[in-house]
Amino acid sequence: MTVHCEVRFPVDDRDLSTLHALAFESVLEVQQWAERLERWALTWVGAFSNDQLVGFVQVCWDGGAHAFVLDTAVHPDYGRQGIGKQLVLTAAEEAKAAGCEWLHVDYEPHLTGFYVDACGFRPTDAGLLKLR
Repeated sequence: MTVHCEVRFPVDDRDLSTLHALAFESVLEVQQWAERLERWALTWVGAFSNDQLVGFVQVCWDGGAHAFVLDTAVHPDYGRQGIGKQLVLTAAEEAKAAGCEWLHVDYEPHLTGFYVDACGFRPTDAGLLKLR
């Protein structure tokens, strides 16, 4: 099975919402991904097997030195094949090319092996404030 990455691919809201729901085991709610990404994201990367979207990550930024990884998702049928790592490393290259100095990511403890060991992030302390 061949999977390739595409940067800033044309987003189909239903396809990306479906992938997100499958990857995060949540109820499918079609979101306005294309509009949101065009407005707020520095870049986004999709992984495709043939024409099927099987992975996704986006990078938002502060307009300066800091960029943020969000929504890393891989279709459950394609997990543990290096697709997530390929997505994140491609996103990191894009952020660097845009002039960012730092790439941040928040993750749950069970994802430490992925983000730290596989993708090369350094663990740091961070804070989180729930607004709703």
